[in-house]
Amino acid sequence: MNPSPATTAAASLDAVQKWVEDRNYKGYDPGDGLTSYLRSLTFGDLFAERLLQQAIWKSPINLRPILGVKPLDSTKGRGFMAWGYLFRYRIDRNVEYLNKAIACLEWLDQNREHGQIGCCWGNHFDFTTRSGRMKAHTPTIVWSGLIGQAVLEAYEQTLDPKWLAMAEGICTWILALPKEITREGNCLSYTAVFQNSVHNSNLLGAAVLARTWKHTRNPAYLEVAREAATYTCARQRPDGSWWYGENPKYQWIDNFHTAYNLDSLKRYVDYTGDSSFRVNIDHGYDYFKKVFFDPSGCPRYYHNRRNPIDIQCAAQAIDTFSFFSEQDSDALRQASRVAEWTIENMQDPKGFFYYRKYPLLTAKTPYFHWGQGTMFKALAHLLYKLSR
Repeated sequence: MNPSPATTAAASLDAVQKWVEDRNYKGYDPGDGLTSYLRSLTFGDLFAERLLQQAIWKSPINLRPILGVKPLDSTKGRGFMAWGYLFRYRIDRNVEYLNKAIACLEWLDQNREHGQIGCCWGNHFDFTTRSGRMKAHTPTIVWSGLIGQAVLEAYEQTLDPKWLAMAEGICTWILALPKEITREGNCLSYTAVFQNSVHNSNLLGAAVLARTWKHTRNPAYLEVAREAATYTCARQRPDGSWWYGENPKYQWIDNFHTAYNLDSLKRYVDYTGDSSFRVNIDHGYDYFKKVFFDPSGCPRYYHNRRNPIDIQCAAQAIDTFSFFSEQDSDALRQASRVAEWTIENMQDPKGFFYYRKYPLLTAKTPYFHWGQGTMFKALAHLLYKLSR
């Protein structure tokens, strides 16, 4: 007899949790290549830095040990672990999980980016993108918004006011970000360094503002969150999809950023009671289900091609289907199917999850937040929903 989805998820969850804890929450990150000693050979040239970073990132063989890249702490990884522990605590009220979640959040409080207004987090390394160079410790709305959800989860489970105060600090930082002002909503910037309009980061900011508004009723939070949701929903494509961003260089459609959009819009509606964007959520969710998955449960990366098969797509799909399970009676079956495929095809016997599968090979580099943290949180969320 085959094990139940819950049994499969629980065994996988225990294995990846042990792998992360045995390494004291340190690991590699997809974008950590500029910590290599080879960076000095780029002589500060942005294109050369991108080449080095991408070569280390996309190599099917983990080059980091021989290129001097060491496992690092990850703020986003800690945030996902805290969020996953809190889901595990919901299931059986085992205080061990609560204590581990609180320890992660206290670490995040100690390691937030000091010298900034409010509370925020970024990478522990320099990162070069199409838009320019982001220095280490440059806070981003993606990191800060996702950590904010874990912080608010802790507040809602414990009612400890320090977590609500921390969430308000995150909102203070978000409100100070640059914005793209338009006739159809305003877009929160990815970082405070320069205006960069991207749909998923915009909505991740809106979601944490909306959830904090539920507890504080600060009108500024609701106003900015609604403008952000308006911006992205006004630019939803006729088939229900979104570009990553409206700038031509950002015009692609992928699995996990679509899922971020859906989760964030749902949180906005759930926490504010404003159903104005419900039709956008339904349209986008139908597109997500129809386009991004093979019948086996294997997640596709892009809307128009399958490969590479990426662990982030798998994790976020499990998480999003679990999140939508109360409005879609088929969602838990979908989440379980993706989880079973991912565990069978992308989890190592040692407990960690592989980064990517390509048609002829598998990139097995064990990234911390991109793979271990995201899968831990997703499987914990699935297990919680199955337990209900």
